[in-house]
Amino acid sequence: MLGRAALRGALAGLAGTAAMTLAEKAEQQVTGRPDSYVPGRTLIALTTRRRLPGSARPPVVNHLMHWGTGATVGALRGVWAASGLRGWRASAWHTSVRLATDQTLENATGVGDPPWTWSRRDQVVDVAGKALYSFVTGAVADRLVPLAPDRRRSTDS
Repeated sequence: MLGRAALRGALAGLAGTAAMTLAEKAEQQVTGRPDSYVPGRTLIALTTRRRLPGSARPPVVNHLMHWGTGATVGALRGVWAASGLRGWRASAWHTSVRLATDQTLENATGVGDPPWTWSRRDQVVDVAGKALYSFVTGAVADRLVPLAPDRRRSTDS
């Protein structure tokens, strides 16, 4: 049951990643902000223990990390949906999980800088993008993932 929920959540995470990516591309058209290759450099650091220079732009690896993280964190949201953690509140909490996942991996590898050192614009763009990801992921997961049978019996704690 939870494996199926995780798989459907991963699909929901891919939908959320698509929404986030489209929104980022639209924002970049307006602001002129360049693409970020931090995800790709993070994946390389995680898998090889090598840090690429900040000027490195590994597009294929960047997409693998971007979409892979979206699917992986989406799997968690699918398990939450099966467990009864649904709706906008679950999606709001899920936003913090997505932000924490990225920041933990980027900073633990030394690839990223702590978010409080970023410009206000970059902070807003990151939080807004991750919130959009989580709310789209949550909406799709809540539709695709049935509530676990034992969660239907009672809501008493």
